Amino acid sequence: MQEIFVAWNAIKFGGAMVYPLLALGVLAIAIIIDRSFLYARCLRMPSALADLVETFGFSWVEVEKRLKELGPRNAYGRFLQVIADNRHQPAWWVESRAGDEAGRIEKTLARGLWVLETIVTAAPLLGLLGTITGMMQSFNVIGASTLVAPTQVTAGVAQALIATALGLLIAVLSLFAFNLFSRMQSQALDTMERLGSRLVDHIRLDQESGEAAPIPRPAAVAR
Repeated sequence: MQEIFVAWNAIKFGGAMVYPLLALGVLAIAIIIDRSFLYARCLRMPSALADLVETFGFSWVEVEKRLKELGPRNAYGRFLQVIADNRHQPAWWVESRAGDEAGRIEKTLARGLWVLETIVTAAPLLGLLGTITGMMQSFNVIGASTLVAPTQVTAGVAQALIATALGLLIAVLSLFAFNLFSRMQSQALDTMERLGSRLVDHIRLDQESGEAAPIPRPAAVAR
């Protein structure tokens, strides 16, 4: 508790820019926690399901059974379920519905990431603004009179350094989180595209096999 109190007193030397920087930091942490829980819940892909879809001649019954185990909140389950539900439709229709669902999933995964991207840019700028105001305070003390108070000069320098360090710390944290989530989102969409292509290829194969089957002739009408 004592360490937190000391750290807070040190941060307060950063001047007025500390408060908007702390607000950005709290917002970044809230988004990171929210996205972490969402990605952990939605981007869980069992290897058994992936291996099943990659297998030639898999059973749709088995695929639907494993999709139900994932639940409606799983992004892979939502995407693959759309394909499975429309497997009796033409392949172009299935691809269209799958593309629409992939777009909705992408919007869900990307929600809030633009805020992190903004914080990456805004936090260093606010820190730089705090640096300028702190140095202006120091120069004002030096130019005010011939008698310079060292504590007042160092207070301005401390304000400049603290604001800069805090802005860079928040920006670096947000940058790492943004790149991590963007990478996870890209990998998830690539996996959906690959598995979706396997399912659509299986649908085309089923339809071609059905079209190639001989059409039974109607029984002759007795006269």
